[in-house]
Amino acid sequence: MLAACTTYGPGSFAPGTPMAEVVQAMGPPTGRHEQGDGAPRLEFARGPMGKHTYMVDFDAQGGLLRWEQVLTENRFNAILAGMGQDEVLKRLGQPSQRRALPYQRQMVWSYRYESAFCQWFQIGVDLQGRVVDTGYYPDPLCDRLDPNE
Repeated sequence: MLAACTTYGPGSFAPGTPMAEVVQAMGPPTGRHEQGDGAPRLEFARGPMGKHTYMVDFDAQGGLLRWEQVLTENRFNAILAGMGQDEVLKRLGQPSQRRALPYQRQMVWSYRYESAFCQWFQIGVDLQGRVVDTGYYPDPLCDRLDPNE
């Protein structure tokens, strides 16, 4: 019996591919979001600390429209103070890490991504679920990596 395998990214799917076929090949989505017209947008985060999240958009009949790898600086730079957390999740997907800052009364969402520098993008979200601030910071995972290994 062959083990089931999943496709890492959606690049091999043609427009119009049924949503069920995409999910069967890519595995269960890590999130589901609604587009403005109510059509589904599925989120496929890759790896627990992965640097890729694919948003795959479908039409109302469940046919593939388009996909995008959303963990990029252009996408991060479009996240603005005052934006709601649901909008952030729809644009970027689930963060790699969520950490509470009780004194500041907010959560910090961290996103790893591919870059020439060892950094991650972070978003401060207040208790009302609104973006307070954003920025790029050194990724603590890099401190654990030995360049001589």
